[in-house]
Amino acid sequence: MVLAHGIGGRQDLPIPLEFLMVGAALAVLISFAALGITWQRSKFRADAGRPVPERLQTLADARATRIALRLVGVVGAVATTVVAALGPSGNANPAPWTIYVVFWVGLIPLSLLFGPVWKLMNPLRAVHGGIALLSGGKPLAKLPAWVGYWPAAFGLLAFTWMELVAPDRIEGWALLTWFAVYASVMIVGSTVFGAEFFDNGDPFEVYSAFIGRMAPLGRHPDGHLVFRNPFDGLAGLAPAPGIVAVMCVMLGSTAYDGFTRSPWWIGQVQDGPLDPVLMSSLGMLGLIAIVAATYWLCTRPIGRTAPGELAHSLIPIAVGYLVAHYFSLLFYSGQSTYLLWSDPFGTNADYLGVGDYAVDFELLPVWLLAVVRAGGVVVGHVLGVFSAHDRAVALLPTRRALTGQLPLLLLMVVYTVGGLFLLFAA
Repeated sequence: MVLAHGIGGRQDLPIPLEFLMVGAALAVLISFAALGITWQRSKFRADAGRPVPERLQTLADARATRIALRLVGVVGAVATTVVAALGPSGNANPAPWTIYVVFWVGLIPLSLLFGPVWKLMNPLRAVHGGIALLSGGKPLAKLPAWVGYWPAAFGLLAFTWMELVAPDRIEGWALLTWFAVYASVMIVGSTVFGAEFFDNGDPFEVYSAFIGRMAPLGRHPDGHLVFRNPFDGLAGLAPAPGIVAVMCVMLGSTAYDGFTRSPWWIGQVQDGPLDPVLMSSLGMLGLIAIVAATYWLCTRPIGRTAPGELAHSLIPIAVGYLVAHYFSLLFYSGQSTYLLWSDPFGTNADYLGVGDYAVDFELLPVWLLAVVRAGGVVVGHVLGVFSAHDRAVALLPTRRALTGQLPLLLLMVVYTVGGLFLLFAA
Protein backbone atom coordinates (compact mmCIF):
# COMPACT_ATOMS: atom_id res chain seq x y z
CA MET A 1 0.00 0.00 0.00
CA VAL A 2 1.25 3.44 -0.88
CA LEU A 3 0.98 5.54 2.28
CA ALA A 4 0.68 9.25 1.66
CA HIS A 5 1.32 10.42 5.20
CA GLY A 6 4.95 11.12 4.38
CA ILE A 7 3.95 14.11 2.24
CA GLY A 8 5.22 17.38 3.64
CA GLY A 9 8.83 16.82 4.67
CA ARG A 10 11.74 18.72 6.17
CA GLN A 11 12.44 20.63 2.99
CA ASP A 12 8.88 21.97 2.97
CA LEU A 13 9.00 23.54 6.44
CA PRO A 14 8.97 27.37 6.48
CA ILE A 15 11.90 27.32 8.97
CA PRO A 16 14.85 24.95 9.46
CA LEU A 17 14.03 21.79 11.41
CA GLU A 18 16.60 22.65 14.09
CA PHE A 19 14.85 25.96 14.75
CA LEU A 20 11.49 24.20 14.86
CA MET A 21 12.69 21.68 17.44
CA VAL A 22 14.19 24.39 19.64
CA GLY A 23 11.06 26.52 19.31
CA ALA A 24 8.81 23.57 20.13
CA ALA A 25 10.83 22.72 23.23
CA LEU A 26 10.67 26.36 24.34
CA ALA A 27 6.89 26.39 23.78
CA VAL A 28 6.50 23.45 26.15
CA LEU A 29 8.83 24.98 28.75
CA ILE A 30 7.21 28.43 28.58
CA SER A 31 3.75 26.90 28.87
CA PHE A 32 4.81 25.05 31.99
CA ALA A 33 6.41 28.16 33.50
CA ALA A 34 3.30 30.23 32.86
CA LEU A 35 1.09 27.56 34.41
CA GLY A 36 3.35 27.36 37.44
CA ILE A 37 2.85 31.07 38.10
CA THR A 38 -0.86 31.40 37.34
CA TRP A 39 -2.36 27.94 37.93
CA GLN A 40 -2.30 26.93 41.57
CA ARG A 41 -5.52 24.90 41.81
CA SER A 42 -7.20 22.31 39.62
CA LYS A 43 -9.80 23.93 37.34
CA PHE A 44 -11.03 21.21 34.99
CA ARG A 45 -14.18 19.31 36.01
CA ALA A 46 -15.73 16.23 34.44
CA ASP A 47 -19.24 17.49 35.20
CA ALA A 48 -18.73 20.90 33.57
CA GLY A 49 -20.48 21.97 30.38
CA ARG A 50 -23.44 23.87 28.96
CA PRO A 51 -26.53 21.85 27.98
CA VAL A 52 -27.14 21.58 24.26
CA PRO A 53 -30.44 22.79 22.77
CA GLU A 54 -33.30 20.41 23.45
CA ARG A 55 -33.81 19.67 19.75
CA LEU A 56 -30.23 18.53 19.39
CA GLN A 57 -30.56 16.31 22.46
CA THR A 58 -33.75 14.78 21.06
CA LEU A 59 -32.15 14.17 17.66
CA ALA A 60 -29.05 12.59 19.14
CA ASP A 61 -31.02 10.24 21.37
CA ALA A 62 -33.73 9.38 18.85
CA ARG A 63 -34.16 5.71 18.10
CA ALA A 64 -34.03 6.46 14.37
CA THR A 65 -30.65 8.15 14.78
CA ARG A 66 -29.23 5.20 16.68
CA ILE A 67 -30.58 2.71 14.13
CA ALA A 68 -29.21 4.75 11.21
CA LEU A 69 -25.73 4.95 12.71
CA ARG A 70 -25.66 1.26 13.55
CA LEU A 71 -26.87 0.48 10.03
CA VAL A 72 -23.98 2.48 8.56
CA GLY A 73 -21.55 0.37 10.60
CA VAL A 74 -23.20 -2.91 9.63
CA VAL A 75 -23.43 -2.10 5.92
CA GLY A 76 -19.85 -0.86 5.86
CA ALA A 77 -18.58 -3.98 7.60
CA VAL A 78 -20.52 -6.33 5.32
CA ALA A 79 -19.45 -4.53 2.14
CA THR A 80 -15.79 -4.50 3.21
CA THR A 81 -15.95 -8.19 4.11
CA VAL A 82 -17.42 -9.08 0.72
CA VAL A 83 -14.79 -7.20 -1.30
CA ALA A 84 -11.99 -8.54 0.94
CA ALA A 85 -13.17 -12.06 0.14
CA LEU A 86 -14.13 -11.68 -3.53
CA GLY A 87 -12.22 -8.65 -4.79
CA PRO A 88 -8.77 -8.47 -6.40
CA SER A 89 -5.61 -8.93 -4.38
CA GLY A 90 -3.33 -6.34 -2.87
CA ASN A 91 -3.63 -2.62 -3.56
CA ALA A 92 -6.34 -3.13 -6.17
CA ASN A 93 -8.79 -4.19 -3.46
CA PRO A 94 -10.65 -1.38 -1.65
CA ALA A 95 -10.86 -3.38 1.61
CA PRO A 96 -7.39 -2.58 3.03
CA TRP A 97 -7.75 1.07 2.05
CA THR A 98 -11.16 1.20 3.72
CA ILE A 99 -9.86 -0.38 6.94
CA TYR A 100 -6.53 1.43 7.27
CA VAL A 101 -7.61 4.81 5.89
CA VAL A 102 -11.37 5.43 6.10
CA PHE A 103 -11.96 3.45 9.29
CA TRP A 104 -8.75 3.65 11.34
CA VAL A 105 -7.72 7.17 10.37
CA GLY A 106 -11.23 8.48 9.77
CA LEU A 107 -12.16 7.72 13.38
CA ILE A 108 -9.75 10.46 14.50
CA PRO A 109 -11.60 13.52 13.11
CA LEU A 110 -15.02 11.96 13.72
CA SER A 111 -14.21 11.26 17.36
CA LEU A 112 -12.60 14.69 17.82
CA LEU A 113 -15.79 16.33 16.57
CA PHE A 114 -18.55 14.13 17.96
CA GLY A 115 -17.08 11.98 20.72
CA PRO A 116 -17.09 8.16 20.91
CA VAL A 117 -18.81 7.59 17.57
CA TRP A 118 -17.69 3.99 17.12
CA LYS A 119 -19.79 2.92 20.10
CA LEU A 120 -22.85 3.98 18.10
CA MET A 121 -21.68 2.41 14.82
CA ASN A 122 -19.98 -0.79 16.01
CA PRO A 123 -21.60 -3.65 14.04
CA LEU A 124 -20.59 -6.18 16.70
CA ARG A 125 -22.93 -4.47 19.14
CA ALA A 126 -25.72 -5.32 16.70
CA VAL A 127 -24.60 -8.96 16.74
CA HIS A 128 -24.46 -8.91 20.52
CA GLY A 129 -27.94 -7.37 20.64
CA GLY A 130 -29.29 -10.22 18.55
CA ILE A 131 -27.63 -12.85 20.75
CA ALA A 132 -28.89 -11.12 23.90
CA LEU A 133 -32.42 -11.04 22.48
CA LEU A 134 -32.36 -14.79 21.87
CA SER A 135 -30.71 -15.66 25.19
CA GLY A 136 -32.68 -13.32 27.41
CA GLY A 137 -29.94 -10.68 27.59
CA LYS A 138 -28.52 -11.56 30.99
CA PRO A 139 -24.69 -11.71 31.24
CA LEU A 140 -23.18 -14.92 32.56
CA ALA A 141 -20.69 -13.12 34.83
CA LYS A 142 -19.60 -9.68 35.98
CA LEU A 143 -16.49 -8.24 34.35
CA PRO A 144 -13.74 -8.22 37.02
CA ALA A 145 -12.46 -4.75 37.87
CA TRP A 146 -8.84 -5.80 37.39
CA VAL A 147 -9.48 -6.46 33.69
CA GLY A 148 -9.92 -2.74 33.01
CA TYR A 149 -8.67 -1.69 29.59
CA TRP A 150 -6.21 -4.54 29.17
CA PRO A 151 -8.21 -6.30 26.42
CA ALA A 152 -8.32 -3.06 24.46
CA ALA A 153 -4.59 -2.53 24.93
CA PHE A 154 -3.80 -5.99 23.54
CA GLY A 155 -6.32 -5.48 20.74
CA LEU A 156 -4.74 -2.17 19.73
CA LEU A 157 -1.30 -3.76 19.84
CA ALA A 158 -2.52 -6.57 17.58
CA PHE A 159 -4.12 -4.17 15.10
CA THR A 160 -1.16 -1.80 14.90
CA TRP A 161 1.12 -4.81 14.41
CA MET A 162 -1.16 -5.88 11.57
CA GLU A 163 -1.11 -2.38 10.08
CA LEU A 164 2.63 -1.69 10.40
CA VAL A 165 4.41 -5.05 10.48
CA ALA A 166 2.44 -7.99 9.05
CA PRO A 167 3.86 -8.89 5.62
CA ASP A 168 0.45 -9.66 4.08
CA ARG A 169 -1.46 -6.83 5.74
CA ILE A 170 -3.12 -5.69 2.50
CA GLU A 171 -4.30 -9.14 1.44
CA GLY A 172 -7.99 -9.94 1.87
CA TRP A 173 -7.38 -13.30 3.55
CA ALA A 174 -5.13 -11.71 6.18
CA LEU A 175 -7.67 -8.98 6.96
CA LEU A 176 -10.51 -11.49 7.15
CA THR A 177 -8.49 -13.71 9.51
CA TRP A 178 -7.59 -10.83 11.82
CA PHE A 179 -11.12 -9.47 12.03
CA ALA A 180 -12.60 -12.95 12.44
CA VAL A 181 -10.43 -13.49 15.53
CA TYR A 182 -11.23 -9.99 16.82
CA ALA A 183 -14.96 -10.46 16.29
CA SER A 184 -14.90 -13.85 18.00
CA VAL A 185 -13.19 -12.42 21.08
CA MET A 186 -15.63 -9.51 21.25
CA ILE A 187 -18.73 -11.67 20.83
CA VAL A 188 -17.60 -14.24 23.39
CA GLY A 189 -16.58 -11.50 25.83
CA SER A 190 -19.83 -9.59 25.46
CA THR A 191 -21.88 -12.76 25.74
CA VAL A 192 -20.17 -13.67 29.01
CA PHE A 193 -19.83 -10.19 30.53
CA GLY A 194 -22.52 -8.21 28.73
CA ALA A 195 -22.30 -5.04 26.63
CA GLU A 196 -19.96 -3.56 29.26
CA PHE A 197 -17.20 -5.65 27.70
CA PHE A 198 -17.23 -3.44 24.59
CA ASP A 199 -16.66 -0.29 26.66
CA ASN A 200 -13.34 -1.55 28.04
CA GLY A 201 -12.42 -4.43 25.75
CA ASP A 202 -13.12 -3.34 22.17
CA PRO A 203 -9.89 -1.69 20.94
CA PHE A 204 -11.66 0.51 18.41
CA GLU A 205 -14.32 1.68 20.84
CA VAL A 206 -11.68 2.57 23.41
CA TYR A 207 -9.56 4.28 20.74
CA SER A 208 -12.55 6.36 19.63
CA ALA A 209 -13.68 7.05 23.21
CA PHE A 210 -10.25 8.25 24.35
CA ILE A 211 -9.88 10.59 21.37
CA GLY A 212 -13.50 11.66 21.86
CA ARG A 213 -12.61 12.98 25.30
CA MET A 214 -11.37 16.06 23.45
CA ALA A 215 -14.63 16.56 21.54
CA PRO A 216 -16.63 19.75 22.18
CA LEU A 217 -19.68 17.51 22.72
CA GLY A 218 -19.90 15.35 25.81
CA ARG A 219 -22.32 13.73 28.18
CA HIS A 220 -22.91 14.32 31.86
CA PRO A 221 -23.24 11.25 34.06
CA ASP A 222 -27.02 11.75 33.86
CA GLY A 223 -26.88 11.27 30.08
CA HIS A 224 -27.48 14.87 29.01
CA LEU A 225 -25.44 16.22 26.11
CA VAL A 226 -23.35 19.32 26.81
CA PHE A 227 -21.00 21.67 25.02
CA ARG A 228 -17.79 21.45 27.01
CA ASN A 229 -14.20 22.50 27.25
CA PRO A 230 -12.15 19.57 25.85
CA PHE A 231 -9.99 19.72 28.98
CA ASP A 232 -13.07 18.95 31.07
CA GLY A 233 -13.65 15.91 28.90
CA LEU A 234 -10.08 14.75 29.46
CA ALA A 235 -10.43 15.26 33.21
CA GLY A 236 -13.39 12.88 33.21
CA LEU A 237 -11.27 9.89 32.18
CA ALA A 238 -10.95 7.92 35.40
CA PRO A 239 -7.85 5.82 36.15
CA ALA A 240 -8.32 2.11 35.53
CA PRO A 241 -6.14 -0.98 35.00
CA GLY A 242 -4.64 -1.00 31.53
CA ILE A 243 -5.30 2.66 30.77
CA VAL A 244 -1.58 3.48 30.66
CA ALA A 245 -0.99 0.46 28.42
CA VAL A 246 -3.56 1.74 25.91
CA MET A 247 -1.89 5.15 25.77
CA CYS A 248 1.60 3.67 25.45
CA VAL A 249 0.49 1.48 22.54
CA MET A 250 -1.06 4.49 20.80
CA LEU A 251 2.07 6.61 21.30
CA GLY A 252 4.67 3.91 20.74
CA SER A 253 3.10 2.45 17.60
CA THR A 254 2.70 5.90 16.02
CA ALA A 255 6.32 6.69 16.85
CA TYR A 256 7.34 3.40 15.26
CA ASP A 257 5.40 4.34 12.13
CA GLY A 258 7.67 7.38 11.77
CA PHE A 259 10.75 5.37 12.69
CA THR A 260 10.13 2.88 9.87
CA ARG A 261 11.06 5.54 7.33
CA SER A 262 14.51 6.02 8.83
CA PRO A 263 17.19 4.84 6.36
CA TRP A 264 19.11 3.33 9.29
CA TRP A 265 16.13 1.26 10.41
CA ILE A 266 15.29 0.20 6.86
CA GLY A 267 18.82 -1.11 6.57
CA GLN A 268 18.56 -3.00 9.86
CA VAL A 269 15.32 -4.67 8.78
CA GLN A 270 16.48 -5.57 5.28
CA ASP A 271 20.10 -6.54 5.95
CA GLY A 272 20.11 -7.50 9.63
CA PRO A 273 20.63 -11.02 10.97
CA LEU A 274 16.98 -11.44 12.03
CA ASP A 275 13.93 -12.19 9.94
CA PRO A 276 12.45 -8.83 8.76
CA VAL A 277 9.06 -9.51 10.38
CA LEU A 278 10.69 -10.46 13.67
CA MET A 279 12.97 -7.43 13.52
CA SER A 280 10.05 -5.12 12.81
CA SER A 281 8.00 -6.69 15.60
CA LEU A 282 10.81 -6.22 18.08
CA GLY A 283 11.28 -2.63 16.94
CA MET A 284 7.63 -1.75 17.48
CA LEU A 285 7.49 -3.51 20.85
CA GLY A 286 10.76 -1.84 21.84
CA LEU A 287 9.42 1.67 21.16
CA ILE A 288 6.21 0.94 23.05
CA ALA A 289 8.30 -0.37 25.97
CA ILE A 290 10.47 2.77 25.91
CA VAL A 291 7.38 4.98 26.04
CA ALA A 292 5.97 2.93 28.92
CA ALA A 293 9.19 2.88 30.92
CA THR A 294 9.96 6.58 30.53
CA TYR A 295 6.39 7.59 31.34
CA TRP A 296 6.32 5.43 34.47
CA LEU A 297 9.73 6.68 35.65
CA CYS A 298 8.75 10.34 35.17
CA THR A 299 5.30 10.16 36.77
CA ARG A 300 5.93 7.73 39.62
CA PRO A 301 7.74 10.38 41.75
CA ILE A 302 4.48 12.39 41.81
CA GLY A 303 2.74 9.57 43.62
CA ARG A 304 1.96 5.86 43.57
CA THR A 305 -1.22 6.36 41.54
CA ALA A 306 0.16 9.14 39.32
CA PRO A 307 0.76 7.05 36.17
CA GLY A 308 -2.94 6.24 35.95
CA GLU A 309 -4.10 9.62 37.21
CA LEU A 310 -2.09 11.45 34.54
CA ALA A 311 -2.82 9.08 31.66
CA HIS A 312 -5.47 11.45 30.28
CA SER A 313 -2.73 14.03 29.62
CA LEU A 314 -1.24 11.67 27.02
CA ILE A 315 -4.38 11.83 24.87
CA PRO A 316 -3.62 15.27 23.32
CA ILE A 317 -0.08 14.09 22.63
CA ALA A 318 -1.33 10.90 20.98
CA VAL A 319 -3.87 12.86 18.94
CA GLY A 320 -1.15 15.30 17.87
CA TYR A 321 1.02 12.41 16.68
CA LEU A 322 -1.92 10.79 14.89
CA VAL A 323 -2.80 14.02 13.08
CA ALA A 324 0.85 14.57 12.16
CA HIS A 325 1.29 11.07 10.77
CA TYR A 326 -2.08 10.47 9.15
CA PHE A 327 -3.45 13.83 7.95
CA SER A 328 -2.15 13.50 4.41
CA LEU A 329 -2.93 9.77 4.41
CA LEU A 330 -6.63 10.49 4.93
CA PHE A 331 -6.59 13.40 2.50
CA TYR A 332 -4.92 11.63 -0.42
CA SER A 333 -5.37 7.90 0.15
CA GLY A 334 -9.01 8.68 0.88
CA GLN A 335 -9.29 9.67 -2.78
CA SER A 336 -7.72 6.35 -3.78
CA THR A 337 -10.23 4.50 -1.64
CA TYR A 338 -13.13 6.25 -3.37
CA LEU A 339 -11.71 5.38 -6.79
CA LEU A 340 -11.29 1.72 -5.87
CA TRP A 341 -14.86 1.44 -4.62
CA SER A 342 -16.01 2.46 -8.11
CA ASP A 343 -14.62 -0.90 -9.33
CA PRO A 344 -14.49 -3.06 -6.18
CA PHE A 345 -14.19 -6.44 -7.90
CA GLY A 346 -11.71 -5.51 -10.61
CA THR A 347 -14.19 -5.94 -13.48
CA ASN A 348 -13.56 -2.52 -15.08
CA ALA A 349 -16.85 -1.26 -13.69
CA ASP A 350 -17.45 2.39 -12.80
CA TYR A 351 -20.28 2.31 -10.26
CA LEU A 352 -19.46 5.74 -8.83
CA GLY A 353 -18.90 7.43 -12.17
CA VAL A 354 -15.30 8.50 -11.50
CA GLY A 355 -14.28 8.14 -15.15
CA ASP A 356 -10.62 9.08 -15.65
CA TYR A 357 -10.32 10.91 -12.35
CA ALA A 358 -6.98 10.37 -10.60
CA VAL A 359 -5.72 11.30 -7.15
CA ASP A 360 -4.96 15.01 -7.06
CA PHE A 361 -1.79 15.55 -5.04
CA GLU A 362 -1.90 19.31 -5.60
CA LEU A 363 -5.13 20.06 -3.75
CA LEU A 364 -3.14 21.34 -0.79
CA PRO A 365 0.29 22.99 -0.90
CA VAL A 366 2.99 20.70 0.43
CA TRP A 367 4.29 23.35 2.82
CA LEU A 368 0.84 23.46 4.46
CA LEU A 369 0.95 19.70 5.05
CA ALA A 370 4.37 20.10 6.67
CA VAL A 371 3.05 22.86 8.92
CA VAL A 372 0.03 20.75 9.93
CA ARG A 373 2.30 17.82 10.78
CA ALA A 374 4.62 19.97 12.88
CA GLY A 375 1.73 21.82 14.49
CA GLY A 376 0.04 18.56 15.49
CA VAL A 377 3.07 17.50 17.51
CA VAL A 378 3.70 20.87 19.15
CA VAL A 379 0.07 21.71 19.98
CA GLY A 380 -0.54 18.19 21.27
CA HIS A 381 2.32 18.48 23.75
CA VAL A 382 1.32 21.94 24.93
CA LEU A 383 -2.22 20.71 25.59
CA GLY A 384 -0.75 17.69 27.35
CA VAL A 385 1.20 20.03 29.66
CA PHE A 386 -2.03 21.85 30.55
CA SER A 387 -3.85 18.60 31.34
CA ALA A 388 -0.98 17.15 33.35
CA HIS A 389 -0.43 20.33 35.37
CA ASP A 390 -4.10 20.67 36.26
CA ARG A 391 -4.16 17.11 37.65
CA ALA A 392 -0.73 17.37 39.27
CA VAL A 393 -1.67 20.41 41.40
CA ALA A 394 -4.54 18.33 42.76
CA LEU A 395 -2.27 15.38 43.56
CA LEU A 396 0.75 17.20 44.99
CA PRO A 397 1.19 19.44 48.03
CA THR A 398 1.52 23.11 47.10
CA ARG A 399 5.23 23.20 47.91
CA ARG A 400 5.89 20.32 45.48
CA ALA A 401 3.39 21.26 42.77
CA LEU A 402 6.14 22.44 40.41
CA THR A 403 9.23 20.50 41.39
CA GLY A 404 7.30 17.23 41.39
CA GLN A 405 6.40 17.75 37.74
CA LEU A 406 9.93 18.42 36.49
CA PRO A 407 10.65 14.82 35.39
CA LEU A 408 7.36 14.75 33.47
CA LEU A 409 8.16 18.14 31.93
CA LEU A 410 11.52 16.83 30.77
CA LEU A 411 9.75 13.83 29.24
CA MET A 412 7.31 16.13 27.41
CA VAL A 413 10.23 18.07 25.92
CA VAL A 414 11.96 14.86 24.83
CA TYR A 415 8.73 13.54 23.29
CA THR A 416 8.23 16.83 21.42
CA VAL A 417 11.73 17.00 19.97
CA GLY A 418 11.82 13.27 19.29
CA GLY A 419 8.44 13.32 17.59
CA LEU A 420 9.49 16.13 15.26
CA PHE A 421 12.76 14.38 14.48
CA LEU A 422 10.96 11.16 13.54
CA LEU A 423 8.54 13.10 11.34
CA PHE A 424 11.01 15.18 9.40
CA ALA A 425 14.55 13.91 9.80
CA ALA A 426 14.07 10.14 9.65
